[in-house]
Amino acid sequence: MKYRTLGRTGLKVSEIAMGCEGLVEQSYEVVKAFVDRMEQAGVNCIDLYAPNPDMRSNLGRALAGRRDKFVLQAHLCTVWKNGQYQRTRNLEEVKASFQDQLERLGTDHLEIGMIHYVDSMDDWENRVKNSAVMAYAQALKEAGTIGCIGLSSHNPEVSLAAVNSGLIDVLMFSVNPCYDLLPASEDVEELWAPKNYQNALVNMDPQRQALYETCQRLGVGITVMKAFGGGDLLHAQRSPAGRALSVCQCLHYALTRPGVACVMSGARSLEDLEASLAYETASEAEKDYAAALAALPKISWQGHCMYCGHCAPCPQGISVANVTKFYNLARAQGAVPETVREHYALLPHRADECVACGACETRCPFGVPIMENMKHAAALFGEAAQ
Repeated sequence: MKYRTLGRTGLKVSEIAMGCEGLVEQSYEVVKAFVDRMEQAGVNCIDLYAPNPDMRSNLGRALAGRRDKFVLQAHLCTVWKNGQYQRTRNLEEVKASFQDQLERLGTDHLEIGMIHYVDSMDDWENRVKNSAVMAYAQALKEAGTIGCIGLSSHNPEVSLAAVNSGLIDVLMFSVNPCYDLLPASEDVEELWAPKNYQNALVNMDPQRQALYETCQRLGVGITVMKAFGGGDLLHAQRSPAGRALSVCQCLHYALTRPGVACVMSGARSLEDLEASLAYETASEAEKDYAAALAALPKISWQGHCMYCGHCAPCPQGISVANVTKFYNLARAQGAVPETVREHYALLPHRADECVACGACETRCPFGVPIMENMKHAAALFGEAAQ
């Protein structure tokens, strides 16, 4: 298992993490089997959006004696009412549900306290940002009851506002190659709506790209949800792209976005978990999403670098994908941030070593003007070093 640092939190998380779908409405024995397999495979991060009391209790029992081996991303603002999950902004309900979570999990702290499901700007501006809920999250962080504050959202506009506010350390966001084409919406159902995929879609939504790059720049770690689009992307008949992708391709796409630390695998069974774990030993060919995306009948990324690595190997040893990623980060900012400059400087071979042989462009599935990008990157980072 590979581990990544979750932004500025300093937490080390396994790049394959665990959503809680497979733990809900399961017996203790099944939950324990999940936890046993996660520990064995090195999966150390679990998302807990569901407030189901039995699930919390079963997980608490399964974690007994090994709690310190796991990073728990537990959600504020989710409550259990009338036998079902509900979202709330009522502070007393938030507090009661959070306390219930601690008790049932058998712990006195949670690594990530995630403010749950903020998809509208009105909700963010008027009920979260300067609210009693945020003050409560900050108090929990100050007391050490949570290690850092997160926010979950499907809306890139809301997410950008939250990231730029400086109030959150972690963003849980829906990342996959279909959703990334769609503009911001306050209605999460729009991500699944077939009407939005009826016409040809071209290139990533610029607000989503800006979100990932801003998270990378500011050190807000992204934990990914919906990497498989609720499973739809794995089935040709259900996929909005009109063709199935594999589990490894979906995972690799998400894990190559700027700012991403881990993917919360939506494993509803141990078999699902095994399919995600197979990513760690998969070949580069099995992970490769570029050819699959380039062949999708309804979608085009023409001219857009997907960081897929097909441009390699460079005869000069330049990591073209990394140079391009740092160049895009700096260009989006309008300047070269110190962190980007330092990461670029650590590359063993940089853009100014490009001899414009063009070998990379002949291999790029998306027609990216790589030689032009290398020239601009060399100029930009050369000026920053002066």
